[in-house]
Amino acid sequence: MDALFLAKAFLLGLVEGITEFLPVSSTGHLIVVGDLIGFFNEGKVFEVAIQLGAILAVLFQYRQRFVSVATGLRSEPKARRFVLNLLVAFLPAAIMGLLFIKQIKFYFFNPVSVAGALIIGGLIILYAERRPQCVRVHDVDDISWRDALKVGCAQVLAMIPGTSRSGATIIGGMFLGLDRKVAAEFSFFLAVPTMFAATFYDLYKHRDVLSLSDAPMFIVGFLAAFMSALLAVRVLVKFVASHTYEVFAWYRIVFGLVILVTWYTGLVNWAN
Repeated sequence: MDALFLAKAFLLGLVEGITEFLPVSSTGHLIVVGDLIGFFNEGKVFEVAIQLGAILAVLFQYRQRFVSVATGLRSEPKARRFVLNLLVAFLPAAIMGLLFIKQIKFYFFNPVSVAGALIIGGLIILYAERRPQCVRVHDVDDISWRDALKVGCAQVLAMIPGTSRSGATIIGGMFLGLDRKVAAEFSFFLAVPTMFAATFYDLYKHRDVLSLSDAPMFIVGFLAAFMSALLAVRVLVKFVASHTYEVFAWYRIVFGLVILVTWYTGLVNWAN
């Protein structure tokens, strides 16, 4: 396995880690960057490794919270409510994914569709930030199962690449009255069951093409995703404490327009 191939793996690991928990769409970025560097043919199983790296970054960052929940399930109503909320929020995407993921991948997994979703999502974020805010939930432990279910329904939209799983859940939570930071943290927690399920499903589905010779690529991508995701989560939590998500909205809009302009003018030959 040559150095260039490992460099591509490292780059995509960084892209996954940085974008997974920001409201900018990690899948959309992986499709676009993978297309540009010619990695999309090898990327199906590889994406499993880098997604796992991003998930473990959240588990590491919030390890005390998850340990506290695990040890308090029998005796702490708060811990049981937390787990119930995650399960309730997880179900809509799990059901819709099993039913429609093949159709979605066929029609929407291409750079032009990603561009459209990026722009539309950016406009929605701008609207969410500029509308009058009515915050009623100031702590993750105060989220009701009904709120969790609605956030889970918002997560379904993220099945379309370019929408952003974190963007859909964070902005959806804000529409429901969750504090900006609370919405972000619940989005991080919800990523754990959602991404674990998707990762191990993909791993099982592609088990026949796993090869020991690909181990260096997986290791490089995994480590890059883990470290960059850990940094992204920490930065985002601090950022949203005193800033809005508008900067991400404008980034999405500009990035989407660049993709559309380069596609329309032929400056970039988008293969997908």
